[in-house]
Parts: sequence; C-alpha cells; structure tokens
Amino acid sequence: MAKSSKCGSDDRAAMAAFSPFELKDELIKAAGGGAVERPANLAMLNAGRGNPNFLATVPRHGFWQLGLFAMRESERSFAYMPEGGGGFPKREGLEERFEIFARENKGVPGIAFLTGAVSYVRDQLGLNAGEFLYEMCEGILASNYPVPDRMLKLLEIIVGQYLRREMIGKHPFVGEFDIFAVEGGTAAMTYIFNTMRENFLIKPGDTIALGWPIFTPYIEIPRLNDYKLEVVNLDADVEHAWQCSSKELDKLRDPKVKACFLVNPSNPPSVKMDDESLQYIADIVKERPDLIFLTDDVYGTFADDFVSLFALCSRNTILVYSYSNYFGATGWRLGTIATHPDNILDELIAALPEDEKAILHERYKKSITTEPDRLKFIDRLVADSRTVALNHTAGLSTPQQVQMVLFSLFSLIDTPDAYKHALKRLIPSRKAALYREMGIALEEEGESQVDLHDPRSRASRWPHAWPGVRQLDHEEHEAFRTALRTGEGGARRAVAGARVACQSISTKATTCRSAARSAS
Repeated sequence: MAKSSKCGSDDRAAMAAFSPFELKDELIKAAGGGAVERPANLAMLNAGRGNPNFLATVPRHGFWQLGLFAMRESERSFAYMPEGGGGFPKREGLEERFEIFARENKGVPGIAFLTGAVSYVRDQLGLNAGEFLYEMCEGILASNYPVPDRMLKLLEIIVGQYLRREMIGKHPFVGEFDIFAVEGGTAAMTYIFNTMRENFLIKPGDTIALGWPIFTPYIEIPRLNDYKLEVVNLDADVEHAWQCSSKELDKLRDPKVKACFLVNPSNPPSVKMDDESLQYIADIVKERPDLIFLTDDVYGTFADDFVSLFALCSRNTILVYSYSNYFGATGWRLGTIATHPDNILDELIAALPEDEKAILHERYKKSITTEPDRLKFIDRLVADSRTVALNHTAGLSTPQQVQMVLFSLFSLIDTPDAYKHALKRLIPSRKAALYREMGIALEEEGESQVDLHDPRSRASRWPHAWPGVRQLDHEEHEAFRTALRTGEGGARRAVAGARVACQSISTKATTCRSAARSAS
C-alpha cells in the first residue's frame, strides 16, 4: 500500500508540471490509443478543443462563385496566351459583367447571396458596387499585396459595420473603427502584447489585471521573459453567475495597474459580463482615464443582446474579435483588432519621456513614415507584426480578407438572425444531452453553467463520470472543458472516453516526464 501511495504521489507531481495543453494531449493519448484498451463501440471525443463541428455554408458558396467570376475576369486579358496567363480585372463595366454572370448561373448555390451582398453594399452602405467588386475580385485572385496593409479600404468599412452590429448592438456609440485584419485571435494576442511592450505601454515589472478565469494563454504570456509582468486577478464568482463583484473590479482603481485583459463572454465559463459590471468599469475609467483594456469578444456573437466593453469605453479599449467559432472557420485564421480613432493608446505614446520617444522615432522612421511620432498605435501593430523592416509586405492575405467580408455580409444581410437563432437552438440541445449522459442536473436558464476549468472542484458531484479526477493537482488548466458540440450519442461516447482517460492517465504520466522534471 505504501508503495502504491508513493507512485500515486509521483504521478500527481508529474501531472502538476504539465502545461494545460500538454495535459490535454496526454488525456487524448490515454483515451484514444497506445496500450489503452477501449470497447470497440466507444469513440474518443476530444472535448478540449474549441473547434465547432458546424460551419456557415452560404458565405463559403459565395466565396467559390466569386472566385469563378474573378477568374473569368482575369482571363479576359491575355486571352491570346494559350499557356494559361491572365491579367488583372478591369474596372470598367465590371458591375454589368457580374450581373450577366449572376443571371447565367441563377440557382447555383452562392449566387443569390453574392447578388444580395452587392445590392446591400450599394444600397445600404452607400458604397460603389463596381469598386467593391473590383476590390473583391483582385483580393480573391491574390494578385497584389494587401494595400492598405492594415486592411483593404472598402472591406474595412464593411467589417466595421459587422463589428458595430455584433459588438455594439443598440448601445449608443459615436465614431468608427480602425481595423487591422489578422490571422485569428492568436495573432491578435501576439501582436498586441508585442507592440505594447515595444512602445513602452507595458514594461517588465508592471502590473496588469486579468479577468478570471480566463483563456490560459493570457495567464502564461505575461510570465514570459519577453514581458515579466505582475498580474492581479479579477476573480469572477461562480455563485453570482460568474460576475466580478464591485470589490474585485475596484482593483482597477489602483494606479499601478497599467492594463486589464478580459475575455467576454468568459472562457471557460461562457458567461457574458452583465450591464452592471460594464457600467461599473466605465465609471472606474472616468477616474482612471489612463487605463488600457483589451477585450477578447470572440464568443460575443453567441450571446443574447451582447454589448462589448468597447461600446462603453471605446477610447480606452482594444477590441479583439475572431470569426473562427461563429462561422466554423478556425482553419481560415480570420480575426480583427479594432481601436477607436481617438484613443488613449496614442495619447500615452505621445506623452512618453523624451528618451523613449527618441527610441521609437528611430524604430519607425526608416521603413514606415517620415513622421513616425504621429504613427497611430494600430499602424504600429501592423509594422511590428512584420518586424518593422518588412512592413511593405505586411497585411493579412487578400483571399482571407475576402472570406472575412463575405462572412460579415452574410450576417449583415441576415436581418432576422436566422443563422444565429439556428445555432442557439443547436448548441443548448447538445449541452443538455451531454449533461444528461454525465448524470448532472442542468441548471436553470439564466444561472451560471457548470464549468470544468478546475475539475477537482466539480468531481465530487459526478464521480461516476470522472473517476480519478479528484486526484489531479494542476491549478490552471482547461483540459476538461465540456464541449457544447456533441450530439446525444456523442455525449455518451464523451463520458465513456473521459472515464478511460482519467483511469489511465496516472499510469501514463510518469512516462511523459523525466525524473528531473517531475522533481521540479
């Protein structure tokens, strides 16, 4: 017995050293292969990866049909070359030729959407339809560098309208968005942390606040040698629907807190910040006009009547949004960073000490502009994303920008929110099936949902589903996040797979870390 106890202790020490994603990988190995035996009729379900198994089909059909039209436009030039050469689209008569193309292909999936999109751009947004089609055709052909590098001109306007609808809603809002199209939320996080450091907005030893619990990389990045930041947690209370109390939010009044990073709706609890909390933060900003916020609102499109912190504190807030989950587009890598044209970031940079401003002047003057001191924060993001010297080829690939805009137009045209309502019917039904098969009573609508970011605190409620979970000793991981994306049969398989994983993980742990790592 003593020997068994010692082995168990060593195994737990090994698992405690795992990063969140390493632990997830070991669970997958334990449940899905190797020496682990599973009944043949049980499938391993990875419930720890935020990848939907649904996707928006209409804007994808539109993408392919637009590509065919753009190819036809390209082949109008150099038609005398049988070797397969083409040219750039021609602006003159482009809208008329598109209408002919649409009539010829009436009934083909994607055509009705494209014609509606062109009509919406012209009639509702007041943009030139021919210029829009030219930008889209050249973009989907990928025949030129992204110009402007931050985002194509008309496409930025359209994405701004989408963000206004989904992130601002009916809340009063004055101004527009400056948008940088990026390779998903991952790139957004990387670029923002880097540019804030390079521009002395955060320095080693500075303190930032994190809304807690939060997506694990936000926990890990500040600790890196690149940043060496101190962290204050704003702890949300599970007993109060995962909202932060005024006492927690009052931590932001401390002048040593330079910035606050939030995920809203939260990840993993998946609860949006309520109106009272948003207003409380806005009132704090009146006292702390120098406070910087980053709000990562990737799940906002799933929430009812969502309002981003950006709507209330636009001068102080960097808005991050990703198209990955709502449109089932994780492989496309589509995200945005948005700031208000009048923002505190630019003011803080302008107010830096002279020696730091001199460093930044040298950094940006050669490759970017003859007036580097007037360079906006968001344009510094673009330059820094390509190590400044490669700024001339910066920017998200133009086909990615085209798909981003088609996703945006799909949502803008869908005034009844039919797609959104369909997802809101689908996801809760899967959640109910998963909870039912795990033997957990689903809480009433409006209350906070059970989360698995710390499985030990929940394991006592469902020991039949998760044997061995209570023995884990890993403070900050999301490896056991419940997927909301499983059908009823999938839920049953998920529980069985989890049982296999948890029963076998302790025997595999010691093989995954050396004795030295375990001891540490």
